[in-house]
Amino acid sequence: MPANNDTGKSKLPEIDRLIHEPARYNIMALLYVIEKAEFLFVQNQTNMTSGNLSTHLSKLGAAGYIDIKKRFVSKKPKTFVRLNEKGRKAFEEYREQMKELFTNPPAFRENDSV
Repeated sequence: MPANNDTGKSKLPEIDRLIHEPARYNIMALLYVIEKAEFLFVQNQTNMTSGNLSTHLSKLGAAGYIDIKKRFVSKKPKTFVRLNEKGRKAFEEYREQMKELFTNPPAFRENDSV
């Protein structure tokens, strides 16, 4: 039987790779438990540089997981972010997928090729 034949092998479940990246997971987890947050708050909570955070927020925004609003508060520009319904659902599905993976890891058989 060829080594690349997957018949009968347990496969890893599909997980949302966008959320799985540690920095984006931290952002999503933070936004999951609060209604909305100002950019500086998220930056302080995640310990990211402003450029790094901005890049990750842009990716999450492009995926439709978060809403980003810019407005002036006391004549100063502020950026607010919040997890929207699509992002909340994606995060909940991701959590369930990870629970399943840790609860029922795929079986490894001795004759499986590495």
